[in-house]
Amino acid sequence: MKNLKEFIPLWKFIKEDKGKVIIASLIVFIVGFANTFIGYLNGRVVEAITKLQVKESLMYLLIYLFLELFVMGFLSLKGWSIFKNVENKISRRLSFNTYKKALDIPAYGYEKTSSGEIINRVTNDTDTLSFSISSLINMLSSILGAVVIFIYVIYNSYIIGLEIVIFIFLIYLVIKKYNPILTQTHKDRKKNHDKFSSLVNESIRGIREIKTLGVKDNLISNIKEIIVDILNVSNKEIDISKRYRLISKVIRSFLEVSVFATCVILLYYGRINLTFFIAMTYYIYTFMYLIDDINDFTEMYQKTLVSVSRVNEILENKLYKDEKYGNETIKDIKGKIIFEHVNFGYPNEGKLLNDFNIELCPNKKIAIVGASGQGKSTIFNLITRIFDPDEGNIYIDGYNIKDLSEKELRKQVSIIRQDPFIFNRSIIDNFKLINNKITLEEIRKYTKMSYLDDYIMSLPKKYNTIIGEGGVNLSGGQKQRLSIARSLAKKSKIILFDEATSALDNGSQQYIKKSIDNLIKDHTVVIIAHRLSTIIDSDIIFVIDDGKVVDKGKHKDLLKKCSIYRKLYETESLNSEMS
Repeated sequence: MKNLKEFIPLWKFIKEDKGKVIIASLIVFIVGFANTFIGYLNGRVVEAITKLQVKESLMYLLIYLFLELFVMGFLSLKGWSIFKNVENKISRRLSFNTYKKALDIPAYGYEKTSSGEIINRVTNDTDTLSFSISSLINMLSSILGAVVIFIYVIYNSYIIGLEIVIFIFLIYLVIKKYNPILTQTHKDRKKNHDKFSSLVNESIRGIREIKTLGVKDNLISNIKEIIVDILNVSNKEIDISKRYRLISKVIRSFLEVSVFATCVILLYYGRINLTFFIAMTYYIYTFMYLIDDINDFTEMYQKTLVSVSRVNEILENKLYKDEKYGNETIKDIKGKIIFEHVNFGYPNEGKLLNDFNIELCPNKKIAIVGASGQGKSTIFNLITRIFDPDEGNIYIDGYNIKDLSEKELRKQVSIIRQDPFIFNRSIIDNFKLINNKITLEEIRKYTKMSYLDDYIMSLPKKYNTIIGEGGVNLSGGQKQRLSIARSLAKKSKIILFDEATSALDNGSQQYIKKSIDNLIKDHTVVIIAHRLSTIIDSDIIFVIDDGKVVDKGKHKDLLKKCSIYRKLYETESLNSEMS
């Protein structure tokens, strides 16, 4: 019963088509019930023929023909087609909702859970769940038919009924023994498939780095190890299933021989009639098939149980709780950001920001500098709510960012990273993801502001050019300028640059600098930079050390009064001379 609770959350995906499910289930049960009469009809036909009762035998044959053609044929196929249509719809609903919930997982969750695991849960596991519904109904139908037949058997011979009970009990013991083993092997196989999917995903996305770093052989070796693990678990699964089925086969064979031998003896002594004997030659296989159905369903049930548990971890927020947002929106936003007594440390790490206070004003070029590991990028992670402070508050124009709606926060804050994520679509489609009503004229206005329009217009397909996986067809600087243009298309008031120029050549760096200068008069622009030469013209520079703001001012002032800033600048200058 504990395991069955895992299936309760899935009811909402079936509920929409519950009428069709009920109709299809009724058809399956009608077919299963009608099937129970086949053995009896065969017996009556044979007994009528032995007694030369031709009309009676023909009547039973006509009833048999009706059941075979209409019930077992047309009606059965109708139920099957309804189930398949419903299963397909349920599969798509499950995939869609699991995908939606996966996007609600906090960003830090993806640092702990591999992308391959999430992908498999959204795709493979949801399919496994939907296609198990008809199997369950068919097995229940088989059980219903077996119960009806068993009543008929008991009515005619309690001895044969007792034999069937004993053998079914033996099958139950076998299932009880092997179920936990099968469940564990299914879990192990899923974990290995997650590793496989993750490595394949990383390999495809990072193909250029793989080629240039010369790590192809190492990756092939890694994937080979994972495939060997998958093969070993699969072989173990096959071995367990083989033993399970072999034991079931032995029990089936003994049941078959035992029932037939008993029937022969009872018929000889006149304890049963010929109709019952002939019916049992058919009904015994009903129990055989039921055992096969139970075997098959047991394996499918274990796979389904593993899949439903994995899907429910996403649907029911068992991995990570959904991010919570408020309902506030900001009218006539200015873009002023205030950190007030903020404390923060990453999970399983020490405190990074300690009673952190800062005020970031709009329409200025603001830079945040400090040695590595002092929490500069963490500031952006907190503004964008990838993480929330352990203590303290963050405000935008006086609104606590926890009170803002998700739509409002995402609209007003954009971040340009060192390696921005670009969708594998055309350039124009990358903008239509931001605003599906945006025009080409508007897009060109934003790309001109980020000094990218000339390059795009030089391409054969211009704005219809497919960018490639992760933007591989663009240089680092071009991707960042495209990311800036996207932020303008979003109409974000606050634009954060996280090490945006640290890996660029001087030419690309100048383009980004010009783009930033264009933004200052209408936006809050905050820059994190290791390369101090890129931010020396900033209106204000904040120096971070030991989780706090230790100084602020313009470049020349900080060189005179702040030893930490001076040391950072001198170290960079020395490195530049040596290079």
